[in-house]
Amino acid sequence: MSLRGRTAVQPRRPTLEGSVAVRDGRRLSFAEYGSPRGPALVWMHGTPGARRQIPIDARRYAAEAGLRIIGIDRPGIGSSSPYLYPNLLDWTQDLELLLDALAVDKVRVIGLSGGGPYALAAGAGLAHRVEGVGVLGGVAPTRGPDAAAGGIIQLAVHAAPLLAATRVPLGVALTGAIRAVRPLAGPGLDLYAAVQPAGDKTLLGRPEFKAMFLDDLLNGSRFQTSAPISDLVLFTRDWGFALADVDVPVRWWHGDDDHIVPFRHGQHCVDRLPNATMTTIDGESHLGGLGIAHQVLDELMALGQAAE
Repeated sequence: MSLRGRTAVQPRRPTLEGSVAVRDGRRLSFAEYGSPRGPALVWMHGTPGARRQIPIDARRYAAEAGLRIIGIDRPGIGSSSPYLYPNLLDWTQDLELLLDALAVDKVRVIGLSGGGPYALAAGAGLAHRVEGVGVLGGVAPTRGPDAAAGGIIQLAVHAAPLLAATRVPLGVALTGAIRAVRPLAGPGLDLYAAVQPAGDKTLLGRPEFKAMFLDDLLNGSRFQTSAPISDLVLFTRDWGFALADVDVPVRWWHGDDDHIVPFRHGQHCVDRLPNATMTTIDGESHLGGLGIAHQVLDELMALGQAAE
């Protein structure tokens, strides 16, 4: 489905955007939408992605409901310092420093695809601050007793030693490639959409989603693009926690036609999480969770309210 000829959509800039100091002299960059004093939700982008990879519907929900949505650049994208964590759990120490800097006490965390493991890590490592976790088509563990077999992620498992050894030059090459094709980013996204399953093709055919993805990609990759490679390396390592360690409530949404992360991987994780439910998104593929932002945020924000 081509998007040429449709009315251009320009996403509004975040209400606040910047970076905070974390460990070892590094910085994490962030973007905020909605109310600066409302209940906070951290949104972890997919792989690839950056801090503005938040649906327009979610931003509108935040403004109307007085919610504070905070998107975070992972190390090596946007203005976040390049860094490879020893494991996924270790990143929660940086998250806690960012929450402190932004005066956030309690928080919900949601992760899309490659952001899912980071959201689960927050639930394991910061249970005293995280009131609920949402996962949209999240990646499953590849090591240990929680590992899920099969799926495209197995390609990264086999390539992990090479990815780890060449992470820096690969990031430089990827950044250069994105800069070279920036003028063709719109048609390139059209071509990508054309070969996707029906669910993702329909979603990417919506002008507001195309505008959001392009804005996020072009803004996030202006300086560096090593974060996706670091993600793949971390996903193929031991995560530093077991799914059984995530005691906070988890709500998982997964398209039953997901061609990137198989639906069975999502169900595999939900079956091992102590307090989790699965919502099947009928007829949708990998990005289906982005199209139901209102439903997702309604359910996620209800978690923990009884104790507030």
